[in-house]
Amino acid sequence: MIISAMKRDDLKEFLDEKVQEFNRPEFIETDPIQVAKLFSEKENIEIAGFLTATISWGNRAAIIKNALRLMEMLDHQPHDFIMNASPFELQNLQKFVHRTFNGHDLIHFVESLKNIYQNHGGLESVFETGFQKSATVYGALEHFFNVFFENGGERTRKHVSSVSKGASAKRLNMYLRWMCRNNKSGVDFGLWKGIPPSALMLPLDVHTGNVGRKLGLLQRKSNDWKAVEEITANLRCFDPDDPIKYDFALFGLGVFEKF
Repeated sequence: MIISAMKRDDLKEFLDEKVQEFNRPEFIETDPIQVAKLFSEKENIEIAGFLTATISWGNRAAIIKNALRLMEMLDHQPHDFIMNASPFELQNLQKFVHRTFNGHDLIHFVESLKNIYQNHGGLESVFETGFQKSATVYGALEHFFNVFFENGGERTRKHVSSVSKGASAKRLNMYLRWMCRNNKSGVDFGLWKGIPPSALMLPLDVHTGNVGRKLGLLQRKSNDWKAVEEITANLRCFDPDDPIKYDFALFGLGVFEKF
């Protein structure tokens, strides 16, 4: 740790209070996770969550608006659409755009997801297979990336983080938090049991990174995978079983309190 034992105790108390403040159902009202909350079937939840997480950069209101539009384009049945869409229905997805993520990218995502559900047992199976090989989220993300692009898609690669190239993988780590973490707060789903909350990594972005540096939890200047490892290791000192609960504290301090 880069902070003293005395300060660490004070900081843990402060962050625990912020977790209680932000890790509650009211958080959903302004968060993209609300899109996945529209569904009750496991496959629909995990697909809606993955696609929403994928476009979760930029203005949060725009993210939610475009994710809801995307669900509409998938007939509000994302799993059924992915598995059974006709060529005409796929081409209709060309109309979608969110910043640099366009219809071409979306079609590739749908085709890759179909391959994952047909040939790899689904999203949960792919992430958990990667995790089992190394007992790390790094391994889970690396394996997922390789499976997702096993049938090509060079242009679309920029929309899925590659941890082997040092990316922080903020959106994928956020997605894993949604799927794997559940402390009965009513926010995260806790659908997947094969990756324990203790192994999750912080969804590091400009907000959590800046707050982490101000609090002495992160010294590395770049928001890359090494920074994710550094700040997550420090958060594990506060709660080794559920370190990523502090995502709510750091994000809330940065976004809502302009810390």
